[in-house]
Amino acid sequence: MTKPDAEHAPKLGKLSGKQRRRRLGKTLLRSESVQRIGSLLIHWILSAVWRTNRDNGTSSDWETLLNKEWPAIITLWHGQHLLLPYGGPPGRSFVTLVSRSTDAEINARVLQRAGHVVIRGSGGRDPKMVAEKGGVRALIALRDALRRGESVVMIADISKGEARQAGEGVVTLARISGRPVIPVALATSRRKVLEKTWDKTTINLPFGVRCGRMGPPIYVSPKADKQEIAEARARVTAELNRVTDEAQRAVGIVP
Repeated sequence: MTKPDAEHAPKLGKLSGKQRRRRLGKTLLRSESVQRIGSLLIHWILSAVWRTNRDNGTSSDWETLLNKEWPAIITLWHGQHLLLPYGGPPGRSFVTLVSRSTDAEINARVLQRAGHVVIRGSGGRDPKMVAEKGGVRALIALRDALRRGESVVMIADISKGEARQAGEGVVTLARISGRPVIPVALATSRRKVLEKTWDKTTINLPFGVRCGRMGPPIYVSPKADKQEIAEARARVTAELNRVTDEAQRAVGIVP
């Protein structure tokens, strides 16, 4: 029986402190009690943050635009989405796409507590990866929700991809459903930005003012070719960046 290579032997069966903490965190996230209690706590905190930030009078007229374009595909950037479930017009039905990963389970439960219907699935740049993660089925389910008259909420950029660059998923949904993409941004004057995160996740804080901005509807032809899809993605990216900057400036934040 041969002995392990001396260079690799010390590493066998050993985990670094960071690896052990990550493994422990994933184990805790799979716990039903942690998911239930954690989602309840996060929901309570976010709803309190929403209530304690007053609108400063610079927000878009959500009701008029949504009444005209309903149902629609509401889209925004990763890391800027935490308060959106609490800002939708009352009495409206929203369906939200959430990743199928274990890490996203609490997020899905928070959305459900906020009144959203959740569809699990993942997007991506590789069609094979999208299919494996349920992306195709998720797109069909979202299209069906739009056909039933329910608006869809979908993050525009791809998780762990290039931040603030619209992926193909949101414009593909617009193409197959015939419904418009509406870029949305929501900002609060008091916030904490997690600078080390890939998407610069923003934690909204209570006792400030807020502003929600919406861009014009973006339609995608059902016969759109690759060039037209690329142009639609570029337009979604530009409009989302514009309304995000506008919302932040409206509450006193210089992007």
